[in-house]
Amino acid sequence: MPPTLELRSKQHVALTPRLQQSVRLLQLSSLEFQHELRQALDNNPFLEYDDPIVEETETGPNGTHERDGSTLEAGVATDAAPTAESADSADSYDGVGVDTVSSSPADDPTGDFGQDWTTRSASRNNGDSDDVDPGAWAHAQPTMHEHLHSLLHLYPLSERDRAAAQIVIEALDDDGYLREPLDELAASFEADPPLGEEELRVALRLVQTLDRPGVGARSLSECLKLQLDVMPAETPARDIACEVVEHHLERLARREHAELQRQLGCSAEELRKACALVRRLDPKPGQFYSRADDNYVIPDVIVRRVKGRWVATINPAVLPRARIHRVYAELFAQSGGAGSPLGQQLQEARWLLRNAEQRFTTIQRVAQCIVSYQKAFFDYGEIALKPLVLSKLAEELGLHESTVSRASSNKYMATPRGIFEFRHFFPRELATETGGRCSAAAVRALIKEMIDQEDARNPLSDVALAKMLSQEGMIVARRTVAKYRNLLKVPPAQLRRQA
Repeated sequence: MPPTLELRSKQHVALTPRLQQSVRLLQLSSLEFQHELRQALDNNPFLEYDDPIVEETETGPNGTHERDGSTLEAGVATDAAPTAESADSADSYDGVGVDTVSSSPADDPTGDFGQDWTTRSASRNNGDSDDVDPGAWAHAQPTMHEHLHSLLHLYPLSERDRAAAQIVIEALDDDGYLREPLDELAASFEADPPLGEEELRVALRLVQTLDRPGVGARSLSECLKLQLDVMPAETPARDIACEVVEHHLERLARREHAELQRQLGCSAEELRKACALVRRLDPKPGQFYSRADDNYVIPDVIVRRVKGRWVATINPAVLPRARIHRVYAELFAQSGGAGSPLGQQLQEARWLLRNAEQRFTTIQRVAQCIVSYQKAFFDYGEIALKPLVLSKLAEELGLHESTVSRASSNKYMATPRGIFEFRHFFPRELATETGGRCSAAAVRALIKEMIDQEDARNPLSDVALAKMLSQEGMIVARRTVAKYRNLLKVPPAQLRRQA
């Protein structure tokens, strides 16, 4: 059959550019959203920083602010207007807008949670020098290998000895251990004459003395022994601790204190001091160099109790201050270049502000719905957390389930009980003997409470915990109890037993 040409019409769903931007902004975290807006402020001439200091002088005849209607009122609108009862309270939040948030520490109720990012960003007219390199402010933490190489340069070594020590340093893993045998390490390096195993052993001894004791060890026993060797000889129970780490580590892990006392021929008090000394040692000294700086979470929502009711409001610290540059917009309107590239940038600026407002509105609605459903959690704690799924929240809010998922992903909520991710309030459902339901988070909280109240000499096993939960009407298998116990970072019963 010869080829033919025909036309067909069909319908399909397509997202407009504005809707695509709205979906993308909704799923961003607060830090990613601020970075996105910061880029728009730097690249779009129709956007400007909303400086509150300048706004103080722009007041009308009655003392009120005369603001441009294009200012970003980002996401603080609630589903219903605030009641007179909540408006009378001193600590209530009435839908704080971007324009009304003060940058003063005295007026900022969220000073503990963060600082407005505009005070830390580079404004177009802030007078900063262009020749300042922000990269010079960055602080890079050296890795373990880099740190050891820098210390090695302080030693007057021959070229061959230095090369042997560098080989040993490069062979260390992230925990600081030398896992590769010395003979294989020597065979992998080409030298004339070839490096001997004894040369590498001498280089290893040097590496073990460069910095932290334990780095360069070939086993856990050697790592702990190196740390004990640098302690003063008069350290209480040091000799017994050395004997334990060299020959009885497995018995110590199983808490076989009676057998240890018989093997070592020491008193119970001496053994207790030796075990306490061993537990203070670092089993992974190399991890010290890879410790990341503390990352602080700025919550998107703040939950407070107002007149006996839990209320979720957007954290003013994450609300960006941005607006349409009124002068530029008026000059462009007078020029009549609606179809030019500048006209497209003006339209993109308006879309960005409206989508940002919609983003915060959706986040606030989802947060308030979560708070209303999990009210018992805020009153009584983790044990009162109820099972919740995204579909139920989407049905109550009249939104699509994917929208609720994006609004709760990488978002955090500050509560009187701590800072939690939105997903923390969506525990899965477990069945009960009476046909009811409970959340997995409540079961974990109950397991933690049972373990805290157990007898230290006779700790509860996973089977015993499962039986106790069944007496409470919760059907939980032993392996599920073990999984929840591991999530709580609680060791097994045999490791919790105390002599």
